[in-house]
Amino acid sequence: MVNPPETVLPHPLPGAIGLSHLSAYEWEAADGVCGGSPHLHLVCTEAYVVTGGRGAVQTLSPDGYRDIPLEPGSVAWFTPGTVHRMVQGGDLRITVLMQNSGLPEAGDAVFTFPPAVLADPERYAALATLPSGTGAEVEQAARRRRDLAVEGYLGLREALVAGDSGPYTEFQRAAARLVREKVPRWRELWRAGALAAAERTGAQLDALLAGQPSYLGEATAYETAPTRLGGFGMCGRRDEYSLPGTTLPYGGE
Repeated sequence: MVNPPETVLPHPLPGAIGLSHLSAYEWEAADGVCGGSPHLHLVCTEAYVVTGGRGAVQTLSPDGYRDIPLEPGSVAWFTPGTVHRMVQGGDLRITVLMQNSGLPEAGDAVFTFPPAVLADPERYAALATLPSGTGAEVEQAARRRRDLAVEGYLGLREALVAGDSGPYTEFQRAAARLVREKVPRWRELWRAGALAAAERTGAQLDALLAGQPSYLGEATAYETAPTRLGGFGMCGRRDEYSLPGTTLPYGGE
């Protein structure tokens, strides 16, 4: 049995998910495609809910390379270890729903930088981290970061399409090595967020079964709005919400 968390986050979104809005980058990459920085998540499933425009998400996984069309109303999601790259097709806008709110901002995402960069944690961190703010200097850094991720991604994709999964598998392993020291902090965030939310449901079910639904007396409603607009995320310009358990990712994300 898992012990309850020492700290419980107040008023998380349902399931303690993360929420943001993205407008896909329109910067052209080396392969002539406009879009974001390819990356994977180590323990978080991510979902795109398309709210406007057209585009695609390119994915690399053990079942190969896919190019999934995105249009208003479509939903795409990818499990941990799936490399994904958002591609701009024209005014693409999405709402992002992220499992385990707070973990991606704490380093769960790893860019597909070339192997030499992934092998050097200090160099990786320097290239993955953006300056603070939203000005021209930050945009230039975000573009450099995107281009380096695309460089590594294209090699992974070429090998996978040719039937060689070795480089993709080694990238996954390199990503896992990079984040290993962060896992204890992630566990704290998970306990206080997603796990606590699930355990609250268990306690409520116990209360209902016992005929003592006193927790319903705490019923209320909440509201929020974006607290930062137009930041530079991995995939595009990002509107973010300052929610419990989430660190706004203007540095590492």
